[in-house]
Amino acid sequence: MPVTQAVCLVGGRGTRLGTLTDQTPKPLLAVGGRPFLDYLIHDARRFGLNRLLLLAGYQSHEIVSRYDGKRFDSLAVDVVVEAEPAGTGGALLHARDRLDDSFFLLNGDSFFDFNWLNLATADAHEHWAMHVALATGIVGSRYGRVELAGARIKGFHPEGDSSQPINAGIYLARRSLLDEIKTLPCSLEREILPKLAQEGRLLGYAARGAFIDIGVPDDFARAQTFIPACMRRPAAFLDRDGVLNRDDGYVHRIDQVTWIDGAIDAVKWLNDAGYYVFVITNQAGVAHGYYAEEQIHELHGWMAEELQSRGAHVDAFEYCPFHPEGAVDRYRQVSEFRKPKPGMIRRLQQEWPTDPAKSFVIGDRDTDMEAAAAAGLPGFKFPGGNLAEFVKSHVTARRVGETATAPQ
Repeated sequence: MPVTQAVCLVGGRGTRLGTLTDQTPKPLLAVGGRPFLDYLIHDARRFGLNRLLLLAGYQSHEIVSRYDGKRFDSLAVDVVVEAEPAGTGGALLHARDRLDDSFFLLNGDSFFDFNWLNLATADAHEHWAMHVALATGIVGSRYGRVELAGARIKGFHPEGDSSQPINAGIYLARRSLLDEIKTLPCSLEREILPKLAQEGRLLGYAARGAFIDIGVPDDFARAQTFIPACMRRPAAFLDRDGVLNRDDGYVHRIDQVTWIDGAIDAVKWLNDAGYYVFVITNQAGVAHGYYAEEQIHELHGWMAEELQSRGAHVDAFEYCPFHPEGAVDRYRQVSEFRKPKPGMIRRLQQEWPTDPAKSFVIGDRDTDMEAAAAAGLPGFKFPGGNLAEFVKSHVTARRVGETATAPQ
């Protein structure tokens, strides 16, 4: 089953930031002109999650006022408030009845530019309770270090400059780990994780990417430009029929989908390489009366689940239902969003912080290439075959913040 829930720990006091958190909870401090927590919400949306649970404590009324019951596109946010501080383990235990069997768990004061869905590989292993994202290449002595042997974490070491990775504060967790909490208050980091490592039940996934923790003044100041820069990234605009799935004519049902060879691998490669991945597809079948827009949404939802099962995701699906010769009156029109016009690309560029200088379009038709040119982007025409091989032959692998450092 796909993971659809994220849980974020936002209850800490943030004492190391001094007067900055006297009236404002640390996750709501402004970074680059917006609350830090908004960046984590942005990522939760990107990875296809539909529910986010915020576990609040200190100055919880501020968290509740801004986020409780709100929606961010398809992501619904709720807040659970603990009456008394009980540590990170206690906050989870208090929300036990609201947790899925498996969920992503986030620290509310750190950012790691990482494909969360890589943690879903835990399902290939037995005997695990948590899967931990580990940041490699971190320079500095501020953070404790993690000893990783294969896929399992063997132990934790004190702060110091080391080639070993650090705990990046993103986890895939099983609700059953709460059975390990025997007394309160309880710290997941100091009490539960070391115990799970000792028992061989703690998995680790090491990756290189931009990392920052806003918990100290110097890093909070650095975050003001560091995190907004991480948000701006190149985009891959992919046609759907003929690129991701075989174009058998007006595909609109799950049973009609045949994935192109290497399509899911190509999307995952782009995810891991640090690109936004968008689908831009003409869907004239709506205008011709062959199917309804709801069927497009259902199909794209299914495709998103299939991708997630392989650790991949599409950041947004964009489609155009219009056609100038459509049979359905409301859809019979010339549209700037129908390729070869660039409307779908331009709308995504307005809604997402893309880097046009490094973005591109992949399609299988001349109209895709014309849309790319009209948007000022290079276009690569896919001739068929293996999409992953095609992508790797045309696109340079990159990561946002390849050299991740931490101040000493």
